[in-house]
Amino acid sequence: MNAPEPLPKTEQTAAPVPRLEIRDLSRHFAGRTVVDHVSLRVMPGQVTCLLGPSGCGKSTTLRCIAGVDMQDSGEIHLDGKLVCDTVFRVPPERRSIGLMFQDFALFPHMSVADNVAFGLTGGKAERRARVEALLDRVDLMRHIDAFPHELSGGEQQRVALARALAPGPSVMLMDEPFSGLDNRLRDGIRDETLEILKEAGAAVLLVTHEPEEAMRMADEIALMRDGRIVQQGAPYNVYNAPADKAAAAFFSDINVIRGVVRGALTDTPFGQFLAPGVPDGTEVDIVFRPQHVKIDFDRNGTGPLPTSRDGVPARGVVQRARFMGSESLVEFRMDHDLSILKATVPNVFLPKPGRPLWLTVRRDRCFVFPVTS
Repeated sequence: MNAPEPLPKTEQTAAPVPRLEIRDLSRHFAGRTVVDHVSLRVMPGQVTCLLGPSGCGKSTTLRCIAGVDMQDSGEIHLDGKLVCDTVFRVPPERRSIGLMFQDFALFPHMSVADNVAFGLTGGKAERRARVEALLDRVDLMRHIDAFPHELSGGEQQRVALARALAPGPSVMLMDEPFSGLDNRLRDGIRDETLEILKEAGAAVLLVTHEPEEAMRMADEIALMRDGRIVQQGAPYNVYNAPADKAAAAFFSDINVIRGVVRGALTDTPFGQFLAPGVPDGTEVDIVFRPQHVKIDFDRNGTGPLPTSRDGVPARGVVQRARFMGSESLVEFRMDHDLSILKATVPNVFLPKPGRPLWLTVRRDRCFVFPVTS
C-alpha cells in the first residue's frame, strides 16, 4: 500500500514590496556628513514626509534618490530592484521618478500643454490625449495654450504636478513644493494635490520643514536631524510619543521643568512625576505642551486640590495674554522659580497682567527625558 501524499503546505502571503526603499544611505561633502546612514521604505500609494529643519539633509537625500546626486554609501531600490549603489547606477531618466520643486521649474517659453508634454514619448495624438487628460484632472484645460507667466502661483503649481505625473512615475519626490504659495491658497492646493497623488497610486516622498504640512499630508513621518532619521511613524504617534525633547519641540511650543530622579520619582512644584528605569541622581526634563496646562482661579492664596490626573497645583502670575484666533495664549511667571510657562486656552481668555492663577499639568500628557547636554 502506497503511503499517502503529504498535504501541500499552506501558502504564506508574501510581504508587500516597497515601491521605494533606501538602505543605509550616506552622503558627505568636504568632510562633513550631510546624510548619515538613512534607511526608509515607502509603499505604493503612501505619502511619507521627510520632516526636519533646514540643512538637516532632507533635500540631499531626495537628490540621491532622484539620481542627480550620488551617495557615498548605501543602496536605493525601486519595486524591489536595485537602481543605485556605489558601483551600479541606473540613469535618472530611467528610474520612473517624478520630481516637484519649490520653484515649479516650468519652461517660460513653452505653453502649458508643451510643459506637461515635456519628456513624454509616443505619437503626437497619444501625447496630446495624455496632456488633456491631466490638465482636465487639475482643472486647467482652459489654460492649455497659456504660458506660465500668465498663471497664478497655484495654477503654476498644478501645471508642475501635471507635468510630473505625465510619464506615470511609480515614485513622486516633492521638495518643499508648496512653500512658494500664499498661505490663503496653500491648504486647498495641498489637499487637491494629495488627492491626485493618491489616485495615481505613486509612492510619495515629500520634503518639508513645516510640521503642520507633514501632519496634514503624511501617512508616515520620518523626522530628520543632523543627517539622521531620529523618529519614524504615523503622525499621531510621532506627535504624541516624541523620541526626545527636541522632537517634541519641533512640533509645537513646549514647557520644560528640570528635576532629579530619586527612587524612580522626580519632585517638582507640580508634584511627583514617574521616571521608571532612570537611575537615581539623573537630571531629567519634564516636557509638556501649553494646551495640556489647566488654569484655575486663585482663592485668597490657595488653589484647587491635588488630583491623581492633574497633580499638585502651582501658582503663577500672568505676564501677558494674546488672542490667536482659535485660542488664547497666556504666559505666566511661576512663583516657585520665576520661570515662564505657557498655557493655551480655547476661544477668548485674556486675564490681565499681574493676576495670580493656579496651574496644573496633565500627567498623561507629560514626557520625561534624561538631560543629555
